[in-house]
Amino acid sequence: MTKRVVTFGEIMMRLNPEGYMRFIQSDRFEVSFAGAEANVAVALSNYGLDAAFVSKVPAHEIGQCAVNALRQFGVDTSQVLRGGERLGIFFCEKGASQRASKVIYDRAGAAFAQSGKEEYGWDAIFKNASWFHFTGITPALGGNLPEICLDACHAAKANGVTISCDLNYRKKLWSREKAGEVMAKLMPYIDVCIANEEDAKDVFGIAAKNSDIDAGKLDRDGYVDVARQIARRFGTKKVAVTLRGSLSASENDWAGMLYDAATDKAVFSTTYRIHLVDRVGGGDSFGSGLIYALLSGYDDQKAVDFAVAASCLKQSIEHDFNLVSVSEVEALAGGNASGRVQR
Repeated sequence: MTKRVVTFGEIMMRLNPEGYMRFIQSDRFEVSFAGAEANVAVALSNYGLDAAFVSKVPAHEIGQCAVNALRQFGVDTSQVLRGGERLGIFFCEKGASQRASKVIYDRAGAAFAQSGKEEYGWDAIFKNASWFHFTGITPALGGNLPEICLDACHAAKANGVTISCDLNYRKKLWSREKAGEVMAKLMPYIDVCIANEEDAKDVFGIAAKNSDIDAGKLDRDGYVDVARQIARRFGTKKVAVTLRGSLSASENDWAGMLYDAATDKAVFSTTYRIHLVDRVGGGDSFGSGLIYALLSGYDDQKAVDFAVAASCLKQSIEHDFNLVSVSEVEALAGGNASGRVQR
């Protein structure tokens, strides 16, 4: 029986200038659809899992465009509610060399952020589900969403569903203090916590020793300690951390770590040097790769290797969705990194 994964979050319209043009240069924008949890659902569907996305979009044509963007990749959208007046938008300007990428949100008052507590029937949603995934972006949108996330976690636990959460701190959405307060209530339900090299410090004040994010200096032992502190504070079974060494907006070193609380051991992936095409969605592609690997019974080393290889490949793809196959990921994880033409 195919494993079923449920994700919960907002899907938005993404507008970006063509290529590497700046906002102020462009007289046209490319349209795509994206959102952290939607990105995870698409990737998992591409890997052959039964992936369902739970959300709310307006009952007009633009809302339907967002739903169609997921349906074309086989994502179950039967639990996407219709209502509200607008779909959230974000603008993305891709950086290059020493010029950083920029994201501008236009999502205030979007349909999903106006969700009501009684709109989601979680017991029915989790029927036959194996895994539930959401990110810190969802409660950060405010309104009833922190309580809705808590309701979802209660129902997932009652239905024997494994829960993962990517902390995904966004300073444009909420303060560190508010993030810490809300996420501390959700974390005791989380089996697998995913974070980048800065999230634990921003949300919980847990910083990696001997690391300098801006200089691209990441100390491995420091991140093992971060994961251990998260696991001990909240009872999390596994903690995964993506490790991005930003050499420039065009060149990054990319790796990951997976810590297991039961054994108090961490494993690290290969480090890839990536020439970036589009880094937005990189963390989501790591999360989806990790979920697929753990649901497939991979040991921790193979799981983190798969997740990092998957997210390495995603950052070579335009827009947010990771449109790669299991075989492509396994080939890279197995050492085939030459990029030679496949004939």
